[in-house]
Amino acid sequence: MVDSFLRNNSGVAPVTFSYPSEHCVVNTMVKYSKQQTSEQTQLEAQKLANHIQKPGQTKEQTRLIAQGIQKGIDLYKRQQKAKARELDKKLKKAAQSKPEEALPIEPEVSAPAAKAGLPWLLLGLSWLGFGVCFYLGLIIAA
Repeated sequence: MVDSFLRNNSGVAPVTFSYPSEHCVVNTMVKYSKQQTSEQTQLEAQKLANHIQKPGQTKEQTRLIAQGIQKGIDLYKRQQKAKARELDKKLKKAAQSKPEEALPIEPEVSAPAAKAGLPWLLLGLSWLGFGVCFYLGLIIAA
């Protein structure tokens, strides 16, 4: 009886809940939704099934293979949607926590200025050392 009701009323069936403590009955309508696959997915599955069809394979076997491929495509799409939802959740959490952690950072001016003079100091000392060695070399050679 429920099956005929479902077929006649496009998947909507009455559901009755009873609560013994309150002695009341609540009638609601629940929509049974079986996820319909898109025509594009069905066509793609049929093309793949026809492409891998073996000689002597019946149409019924090909149809069953196409259904299996279609289920696989649907499963893959659901998994990708779930991954995308999880990624969106992570991005939202990161975006919400980022403004709290982001404080204006003042750059330290004195540290880079002191480090900038160090290479020049080392260059000068090395040239001074080369000059002393050259001068001593001339004195020893004479």
